[in-house]
Amino acid sequence: APQADPVAEAEGLRLHLSIRGKRNPTGYKGVRRVYSGAFEAKRCLPGRGKGKPSRQVSLGHFGSAVEAAVAYARAVGEYQPPAPPTVATEAEGLRLHLSSSNSTGYKGVSKSTSNIFEAKRAASGRQVSLGQFGTAVEAAVAYAQAVGEYQPPASPTLSSRLPEAAPQADPV
Repeated sequence: APQADPVAEAEGLRLHLSIRGKRNPTGYKGVRRVYSGAFEAKRCLPGRGKGKPSRQVSLGHFGSAVEAAVAYARAVGEYQPPAPPTVATEAEGLRLHLSSSNSTGYKGVSKSTSNIFEAKRAASGRQVSLGQFGTAVEAAVAYAQAVGEYQPPASPTLSSRLPEAAPQADPV
């Protein structure tokens, strides 16, 4: 039988949806279908002692994937989406270049897997590194210093939209 699309909420809990696609066809994190056709919920516990590997603990077998997902959500806590990053709009007297399409929140700033932030800019059609930094704001400041402070588009004023007035003659 085809698997139903996963639901995001059940029994008043926000469920942990899986991002693994074909590797987890149940659609829920911590839930798998076992050979008998039942659904098993498992959670990962940290290892006992320094350097010990984590271990999987079964939370039970259930008749549906949703029931197993509810058990998982109760065991590990209701799913909370990550908070959107808060970004500074100014630092060191500069207006920073914000980006809604970049996970760091700043144009020209990327984050490595080792939590290092790198600032890059385009020069002569190539990406040039401006350095590596401990925070996204530090990298954004380097980018703003290299390319210039962010200037929002100027809004047209009434005087800039009017034709220039002809000089008037002095009254006699």
